[in-house]
Amino acid sequence: MTYTAILSDLDGVLVDSGPAVEAAWATWARAHGLDPADLHGRFHGVRSVEVIRDVAPETPDLEREAAAVEDLVLHGPAADVLPGAATLLGGESGLPFAVVTSCPGPLAARRFHDAELPAPAVLVTADRVAHGKPDPEGYALAARELGVDPATCVVFEDAPAGIAAARAAGAQAIGITTTHTPAQLRAAGAVDVAPSVAAALVLLGLQPEL
Repeated sequence: MTYTAILSDLDGVLVDSGPAVEAAWATWARAHGLDPADLHGRFHGVRSVEVIRDVAPETPDLEREAAAVEDLVLHGPAADVLPGAATLLGGESGLPFAVVTSCPGPLAARRFHDAELPAPAVLVTADRVAHGKPDPEGYALAARELGVDPATCVVFEDAPAGIAAARAAGAQAIGITTTHTPAQLRAAGAVDVAPSVAAALVLLGLQPEL
């Protein structure tokens, strides 16, 4: 299939923020009498408020708790750039692109700054949507702002929730195997998998072989 645009997740796809995110959730879990191990794998690609609603539905102020977790992440270790991120954000794929992330705006801004990556012209953050992944709202909004049909977009995602969001928006998704196994990503609906954005661009014929 020939695609008209690329829509990409941020954490786990363009930058490796795993240590900061895991440390923040572990701190939050212990403070609320939860075992950090019970949260393993549940916070990838999902807004913080959704994670808390899932693991501690009795929490009286979900938004406040989500903000507390995001503040811990914001002031945690810097994220590292992942292969292919600079190529995509530099426009070298030849296709329009957008980033759709479960991060709030300030955290996304820090991600780009720390990784020395240019922020995209179209950036959909958690605070720009009413419903986070796996809801398709974010990807639908990104496609609309690029002026393309979601059905002609390819999405790069590392988490099943993000792949489900892409598929619900009508897009095809390539799973980036940084946080989940190929089998998990294919089960969620990924049409193919790749170890990085760099490899995904090669897979799509948008970059020469690595």
